[in-house]
Amino acid sequence: MTRFARSALLGLLLISAAAARAEAPDGYAFKPFDQAMQQAKSEGKPLFVYFGRYGCGYCEKTNKEAFSDAQVRERYSAHYALAYVDAESGERLRLPSGERITERELGTRYDAFVTPVFSFMTPDGELVLRLVGVQRIEDLLKADAKIQEALAAAGAS
Repeated sequence: MTRFARSALLGLLLISAAAARAEAPDGYAFKPFDQAMQQAKSEGKPLFVYFGRYGCGYCEKTNKEAFSDAQVRERYSAHYALAYVDAESGERLRLPSGERITERELGTRYDAFVTPVFSFMTPDGELVLRLVGVQRIEDLLKADAKIQEALAAAGAS
């Protein structure tokens, strides 16, 4: 293989790797962060943000073993505005303040230096609970119960 052909092939591989985008779990209405935040505000729901990345084995494991569960899907779809953020993406989004940042910068702001990271937030983006790494069905259900209890207690006071 000539040096030119090798360089061209390497360039194509780098471009295709850069264009690859991580995927949210199937069966959920995950939206970009800015759209999910608007939904959270308009519906008065907490925000659930899944920080993942392309090629993340722990993300895939959590998707297959926990997000595939019908009870998790039902609760999270009903209780949260769902956002998926590719923590390595250069995709731009607009924050409620009007500031434009990349998904990568958003991940940095919320300390998503490893993936997966699951952040439960107020509709204004204030962090309430954070889970890091592979999550099991029980972990996600327990986190949901904790958030729902906190909301009920806040509503009762």
